[in-house]
Formats: sequence, C-alpha cells, structure tokens
Amino acid sequence: MCNQRCTGAVECLRIIVASRFLRGMAVVALNLATWPAPAKQAVAAAALDHRIQAAIQGFPGSVSLYARNLDTGVSYELRADAPVPTASTIKLPIMVELFAQANEGKLDWNQKLELTDQDKVSGTGVLTELSGGDALPLQDLMHLMIVVSDNTATNLILDRIGGDAVNLRMAQLGLKQTAVMRKIMQQKLFPNASANPWPEGLTDEGKKPGNDRWGTGRSCPRDMVAVLENLYRGELVSKAASDEMMSVLKRQQDHEGVGRDMKNTVIASKSGALDHLRSDVAIVYSQYGPVAMAITVNNIPEVNYGVDNPGNLLISALSGILVQELAPPDTVRGAR
Repeated sequence: MCNQRCTGAVECLRIIVASRFLRGMAVVALNLATWPAPAKQAVAAAALDHRIQAAIQGFPGSVSLYARNLDTGVSYELRADAPVPTASTIKLPIMVELFAQANEGKLDWNQKLELTDQDKVSGTGVLTELSGGDALPLQDLMHLMIVVSDNTATNLILDRIGGDAVNLRMAQLGLKQTAVMRKIMQQKLFPNASANPWPEGLTDEGKKPGNDRWGTGRSCPRDMVAVLENLYRGELVSKAASDEMMSVLKRQQDHEGVGRDMKNTVIASKSGALDHLRSDVAIVYSQYGPVAMAITVNNIPEVNYGVDNPGNLLISALSGILVQELAPPDTVRGAR
C-alpha cells in the first residue's frame, strides 16, 4: 500500500514540476517575442558563437571563416580577414578574370589551347590522361578547372590570361588579400636560372619576399564571400556572366566538406586541399535563405587525402551550424 502511495506521489510531483516548467518556458517565449530586434540578434549571435566554438574546441588546427545570409545580411566571422593559403579555391577568382576578359573581347571562348606533355601537372583533374598535342577550347578548360578542379587546365588558362591580370582585377574589386602567386605545381626553375631565377609562372605578387609560403594563392574568408555575393547578385562582369559562373559552381563535384551532409540541397561551391589544409567557399541555397560561406581549416597534423580527412569533417559540421543559425525557419527574408 505504501509503495503505491509513494509512487503516486512521485508521479504527481513530476507532473506539477513539468507543468510549471512548461508555463515558465511559455513566459520566456512570450518575452522573447516582445524583445526588440537588436536584442534578439544578440541572443542569436551568442548562440551561434557558442556552437561554433564548441565544434572547434580541441581541434588540432586553425579555423578561419566568414558566413553571411545573402537575404537578411546577418553574418558570422572568425578570423575572417586573416590571410590563408587558397589551394584550389583560387580557381574562383581565376574564373572571374577569364569571364571578364571574354566580356571585354580579349579572348574567344572557342579558342583552342594545345596541351603538351610538359603542361601536365599532378593532382586533381583529367587532362593528364589525354594525349599531348590535343587542343581544347577555353570554355571546356574553364569547366574542367571548376567542375573537377583540373590543375593542368588551370595552368593553361593562367598562361592565356596571366596571373597578374587576376590580381589586378581582385584589387579593383577591393579584395586586398586575394592574389594568385604562381601556377599550380610549378616550382621548377627556368633553365637559365641566373638570368631568370623565378619559379615558372610566378606573378609579381608571388615574387614579393615571404609570399612563397602561400603556394598557389592567398585570400581570406571575407574576400571569398564577397566574390560569391557579387556573383549571386549578378554584379561580376555582367548579369549573364555571373549567372553562368554560378551555374558552373553548382556543378562542382567535390562535396566532402560543405554539402557532405546536405542531401537534396543546391550548393554552388569550390573546394581546395593541401597536405595540411582543407578549404571550401560556397553558397548553400537553404530553404530559408542563401548562406554564403568561406571556411579554411589549416595546420591539420595528419596528411590524409581520404574523404574523412578531419578538415573535411569539421567543415561539414561548421557549414551545417552556419546554415541552421543564419537561416533559421523564423528568419524574416528580404528581397533578393
């Protein structure tokens, strides 16, 4: 009899506590609903920062990122202006310059560039499998550069448009950190080193003391998101050119970082990888607004080119948090 009474009392107490808790939460929710917008944004920003810091806590590397909801303007940053190596994400600015020169009549998309065996470089891409002497139109090389991140195609394009031209274009856009340093995988000295001591394909920026540490290119998360936002708004080169570049980015095939756990979501992106670095720049077209982001994870201790590289896994986790927090279901969306 005593056990039955005790059990009944405990159950009653649990119901009373739960009821009071729910009433309290209802009051909190009501209060939040009446808060001014800046206060709500401050709470949301704190919650987002808490989640980001929790995700990167204990990670044996450095993280730099910037993200922005392109409809609402709400953003988050972590070392957003710190310069970082680009790896293959530098191919995004290279594509912009290629479209700009085509728009200015400086090149023809149908112009064919000859592939020689000396042009072939290792890493990502398919041109290393083609025969020397084959010729491919610039438009096809551009698709290969972005969609399958072909390193050889990128170098052929740089030979045609010039890395210094890319850097000038980025400077004109106000992107002070973004620059091509040299062609990809090109560190061989010219035969007459005393006459020309520079590695092949080095740009003026790449020749500056200390810039060899960046490898192929340098940028920062804020710069990369600026490029993405201008493309999204149709403000780079022309509306038609911006739309075409966005279409190509949506066909990019590497989703080991951003997009890894975002099934059935449209993503326009470009990724990059080095032995100790993973990077992703992307626009995630979420249900509640497009979120542009640039995430670089550097100084990863292990060299691992598998899909489960720790940098890929962290980028995937961070991108999911950014989309959830910067484009929540109750977001009030503005006009595009």
